[in-house]
Amino acid sequence: MSCVSRRDIVAVTPWLAPIVWEGTFDSHLIDNIYRPQNITIAATVFAVGKYIRFLQDFLLTAEQHFFIGYRVVYYVFTDKPEEVPHVNMANNRKLNVVSVPSSNRWQEISARRMELIQTLIEEKLRNHADYIYCLDVDSKFHGPWGAESLGHLVAVIHPGYYGSTRSKFTYERRSVSRAYIAEGEGDFYYCGGAFGGSLKGVHTLADTCRRNFEADAAEGIEAAWQEESHLNRYMWINKPTKVLSPEYLWQDFKPRTPELKIIRFSGVIKNYADIRPNK
Repeated sequence: MSCVSRRDIVAVTPWLAPIVWEGTFDSHLIDNIYRPQNITIAATVFAVGKYIRFLQDFLLTAEQHFFIGYRVVYYVFTDKPEEVPHVNMANNRKLNVVSVPSSNRWQEISARRMELIQTLIEEKLRNHADYIYCLDVDSKFHGPWGAESLGHLVAVIHPGYYGSTRSKFTYERRSVSRAYIAEGEGDFYYCGGAFGGSLKGVHTLADTCRRNFEADAAEGIEAAWQEESHLNRYMWINKPTKVLSPEYLWQDFKPRTPELKIIRFSGVIKNYADIRPNK
């Protein structure tokens, strides 16, 4: 996949998976490989409660940048289906709305995601999609996100920690939790706001994280960052086959660093006290 040598970034993991940065791939070559396969990309997004306000910008910018030229099906999980905006889409792209109940705690909304993604794959996507990406709705696309991101199990390096030492990572540090990662262990800190891969790869991840979350909950344990903590534990044991750089989920409030030649997807600035059901 590599096409240009960059000396300012690390482009491969210790287990030899590529880390995708601008300048490390040839998009035309990759499209020539994948477009003839006529693949379908599923994208899940959760717009529950006041998060519905972010959905229109997410969809509008996705239609400008996300897997352009490929068949894409968005699955919007929401408790406000009547507020889902109409967005014009290309002929090979469509949107499906999945109704879900409201919640009084944003942690419960976060925790339910893995179960809903697992069920979606089992009941709707098998034999109808090839890859799935699970993305945060309170984000916007700013640049192309395409087939260079495809892989069996794909993680995104968290923009808040990619320049930090492992000791700064906010892993779940209590050994009683099934999301536990001990001090001195771990690879990168991955974000829960963007991950994906093949249906099989993501289904196994979602099923494992769901079961571990439920086992923790039965013992009165809630991991530090809910499904993100369980995702990081899973990705530490089951190494991702492709890692995406923070270009694939930046944060609007963070200044752009020199190694970021492009920002493809970024979380918008928001007031969490206003949009989360429990402050």
